[in-house]
Amino acid sequence: MKTFLLSLLFAASSFAATIPDAAKVGQFYAGCQAYSFRMYSVFEAIDKTAQAGGKTIEFYPGQKFDDTSKWDHSATPEMIDKVMKHLEAKGLTAVGYGVVKLGKDAAQDRKVFEFCKKVGISIVVTEPDVAGLDGIEALVKEFDIKMAIHNHPKRPLDRAYLFWDPDYVLSLVKDRDPRMGSCADVGHWVRSGLDPVECIKKLKGRIFDSHMKDLTEFGNVKAHDLPFGQGKSNIAGILAEYAAQGYPGPLHCEYEHNWETSVPEITQCLEFVKNWKPAK
Repeated sequence: MKTFLLSLLFAASSFAATIPDAAKVGQFYAGCQAYSFRMYSVFEAIDKTAQAGGKTIEFYPGQKFDDTSKWDHSATPEMIDKVMKHLEAKGLTAVGYGVVKLGKDAAQDRKVFEFCKKVGISIVVTEPDVAGLDGIEALVKEFDIKMAIHNHPKRPLDRAYLFWDPDYVLSLVKDRDPRMGSCADVGHWVRSGLDPVECIKKLKGRIFDSHMKDLTEFGNVKAHDLPFGQGKSNIAGILAEYAAQGYPGPLHCEYEHNWETSVPEITQCLEFVKNWKPAK
């Protein structure tokens, strides 16, 4: 038990050291998953995240870089330099990359971790091939970069898909390096009919990133985003549980509605995080 607690303390302290305090929105590190701005280039995603009040960003593979190139782990040094300069100009910290496939191709896995190291990213978000977890764990240790398993909704017609279940995710990581954990997509838990607060409790100490969504309906895979506090996800309860666990974030708003006009709504989401206070 003592070794386990020490490993969690190591993970938390190592994690906090990678993100500057200036990246906090209220008491959490917070910003956007760039997929919220998938209709735009990576530079526009950075601009819009900053405009909405975000301080962190999680990139995803394949966003437009320019008219001929995509932004992913095959980016050239020149592309990386341009993006990092734009991040600095807008006051953002890149902390995550995903969802990217890991565990199938060792050379590609290494390429992902090398890219993240160059950009200063501390979390790789994935829905991995579980047969490749040993190789992923070796890269986590070599690069000191966390791996966070993401969850999409439950698939009634695909019983082989298990990442929706926090118990399954925990079973994959609990006996591994403390930098192996979860990217908690709270909205997809809501779509799966799961209470996100209870899911967060189950994964305590192993959550390294969270995709935040407040949805119109509980248990409906077709539910869509609303500004935080207006839907069925219990965002206030989620923030309370994260605060109780001492989880500082990042919290990444992943807004998948009103794609071309979502900045005002995402601003409301981040204002909700900024103004949230624990109950006395």
